[in-house]
Amino acid sequence: MALLAGKWALPILTELARGPVRNNALLRRIEGVSQKVLTQNLRDLERSGLIARIDHGTVPPNVEYRLTALGHSLDRTLVGLDRWAERHQAALAEARAQHDLRRVETE
Repeated sequence: MALLAGKWALPILTELARGPVRNNALLRRIEGVSQKVLTQNLRDLERSGLIARIDHGTVPPNVEYRLTALGHSLDRTLVGLDRWAERHQAALAEARAQHDLRRVETE
């Protein structure tokens, strides 16, 4: 869970779920991420077996990243979580509003 709790892992996985992507394309698609942070996250995700780094052995270097089978299985789970959040968005907002109201009343 710690791997996925970071700010950038989910946006990276979401982009890779669309198909293999080169590093610079990921950098352009994920707004706000630095090259250093992107590289570190890619290494962590690769180390965990969620993505694969494919080096085409060309000059200049042509490296792309793709989801592994394990990464695809996580993507299916994340899609389900996203759908749950969409279905329950109103209930979550109402619960937060009620909680905040009770908190203000007790202060």
